[in-house]
Amino acid sequence: MASDNKGKPPYPPFTAETAHIKVKAAQDAWNTKDPAKVKLAYTPDSIWRNRDTFLQGRDEIEVFLTKKWEREQGYRLRKELFAFTDNKIAVQFWYEWYDKDGQWWRTYGLEDWTFADDGLMRKRQMSGNDVKITHEERWYKDGVDVNTVPISEKHW
Repeated sequence: MASDNKGKPPYPPFTAETAHIKVKAAQDAWNTKDPAKVKLAYTPDSIWRNRDTFLQGRDEIEVFLTKKWEREQGYRLRKELFAFTDNKIAVQFWYEWYDKDGQWWRTYGLEDWTFADDGLMRKRQMSGNDVKITHEERWYKDGVDVNTVPISEKHW
């Protein structure tokens, strides 16, 4: 299902290299916390399941992300390629954030992505778990490059 947009390279079918590029581009976009920018990586009719929330289309995605980043302060994300095939990518991720009371959290999760031929994501499913952490347990402290933080096997 192609969109009306020019698309977003790299395009499927994916290789290990192009799947990795796609994952890190998504990571970088989400770390901007700019819903209007992030939604453009998805087809206009993209289908999402984010935990227990079901969405369709860029407008719903933008509203969802706006509320998410209002609630999840200090948001910092890392995504890593888990698996891929022709037009699908699976991602493992970790992000940290704090709530209105100042409690820090780390969210662990997996995403399943399906892409249109033009490289825009047409389906995204996310499952995640939130774990309370202390300020001292944070990985992504201010100024840290999320890609360089060592994440041990117990967290994979």
